[in-house]
Amino acid sequence: MSPTPLPAPLPSATAFSTPLPLPGTPGGEVPPGIRYGDSSLPTSQLVEVLANGALAIVAYAILGVLLLIAGFYVIDLVTPGKLSALLRTERNPNATLVAASGIAGIGLIVAASIWSSGGALRDGLLATLVYGLVGIAAQTIGMIAFDKVAGISVRELTREQKLQPAAILLAVTHLVIGLITAVAVI
Repeated sequence: MSPTPLPAPLPSATAFSTPLPLPGTPGGEVPPGIRYGDSSLPTSQLVEVLANGALAIVAYAILGVLLLIAGFYVIDLVTPGKLSALLRTERNPNATLVAASGIAGIGLIVAASIWSSGGALRDGLLATLVYGLVGIAAQTIGMIAFDKVAGISVRELTREQKLQPAAILLAVTHLVIGLITAVAVI
């Protein structure tokens, strides 16, 4: 009987340490010679990488929130009355569903734009702005097309106090438009 062969030695930890881009660093790259999990990273470089990453998060968050606010006001333009009053005062479930799904669709687009930016902050912010505005336009066109093609008036729908099946259909349409636009970005 022959002895059981010994298993091959496990690779060293450095074999798994391939450089990956860090968002927010100049050019989106890890400084030369530095790998994730490398404890030899000089403190000044670590602070710089973390500061740049934190600034990138803040910049994307501000832009994302501004795009969501813009999307809300565009939805407000195509609904009757003041959308915030329909939501807060009248507690209209149809207006709430239309607004929430529109914002969610825009959120998908913004997230996909950030994801596809590849760590280049300036280009990523510009792409997020452009794609976010395109997404808002697509949502608006979808609502107008809903009025014309499907014969379901968004204006009449948001006047109803009881949740309507058409509001659910419009909400799904918003989400799908956001998803299609988001996938196109990636």
